[in-house]
Amino acid sequence: MVNQNLTATEIGFTHEDFAALLDKYDYHFSPGDVVPGTVFSIEPRGALIDIGAKTAAYIPIQEMSINRVDSPEEVLQSNETREFFILTDENEDGQLTLSIRRIEYMRAWERVRQLQAEDATVRSGVFATNRGGALVRIEGLRGFIPGSHISTRKPKEELVGEDLPLKFLEVDEERNRLVLSHRRALVERKMNRLEVGEVVIGTVRGIKPYGAFIDIGGVSGLLHISEISHEHIDTPHSVFNVNDEVKVMIIDLDAERGRISLSTKQLEPEPGDMIKNRDLVYDKAEEMAAKYREQLLAKQQGATAAAAASAELEEDIPPAEELEEDIPPAAELEEDIPPAAELEEDIPPAAELEEDIPPAAELEEDIPPATETEEDIPPAIEE
Repeated sequence: MVNQNLTATEIGFTHEDFAALLDKYDYHFSPGDVVPGTVFSIEPRGALIDIGAKTAAYIPIQEMSINRVDSPEEVLQSNETREFFILTDENEDGQLTLSIRRIEYMRAWERVRQLQAEDATVRSGVFATNRGGALVRIEGLRGFIPGSHISTRKPKEELVGEDLPLKFLEVDEERNRLVLSHRRALVERKMNRLEVGEVVIGTVRGIKPYGAFIDIGGVSGLLHISEISHEHIDTPHSVFNVNDEVKVMIIDLDAERGRISLSTKQLEPEPGDMIKNRDLVYDKAEEMAAKYREQLLAKQQGATAAAAASAELEEDIPPAEELEEDIPPAAELEEDIPPAAELEEDIPPAAELEEDIPPAAELEEDIPPATETEEDIPPAIEE
């Protein structure tokens, strides 16, 4: 039978020893740690979480999700166990502040980096616009589409609520920037059905001093002024008007930059026909494009043959040690080299060379500060 009247001395373990043991094995938490916790009390604007600390930790409602939360019950349930991010150290009451929102942000950045690495196309609805472009949400993060990368004839204000295909331009967690392109997504999709050397029909949507922008099936291609005709042209306005229907040939597809380069020069039966007889150019377009493709194929085959011949020549090149056998020692080579003093006689002093170099301030006058180009890009995480 066990003696229940043993003293503390006989047991060798006091209440003070027990308290010290608890302190010894107490958890030590730091801001930035991710720890498991169990919900044991839900309040109107937050919840108390047991994470093994001496005092229950607290999570405010604004830290419960990336998305807007009106009630804690939308996210948490009593006795639920999940991971929490330690947001702040203990306050004067010894209580830690927790966050689920920060965990979701970390995982969201990880997912968008992976999507960018895969060059994936994502879809998202526009929820707002600003002076510079449109705003969307990707994995809960706020993304920005610059106006120059929105490929639609609608005013951007009318895009709110519209679902758009998008490609990633910039994913920068450190700078809190997520920038996307609608134009690149459309061009890539269109490019999958286009080929270099193909003749397409488009509509002139804009004319600039350097060329005309042609709409081909919903995406824009550039007909550079140098690719309009073999003859000199002062301005594209002398050849085209906005809304003209044109027949052009694709000469380059750059999916990474989202660009399509076009040409009518390569379709001219005779130099200058785009200026003198445009109808003839359009009538002969397929025939001239076929010749262009033949020439392109011949060039590619020639390049392949040249590469093969170069590889054969390299096989007969003796190793470096054999070539070095006939090289005289450095001492012999140096005999005819005049001393440095003689070589420097004709070198003007640095001051003379620098006379014509404008100061850096003059060179930088036309370069806009970075803030002018970045001011409309909102942060990906809303603080």
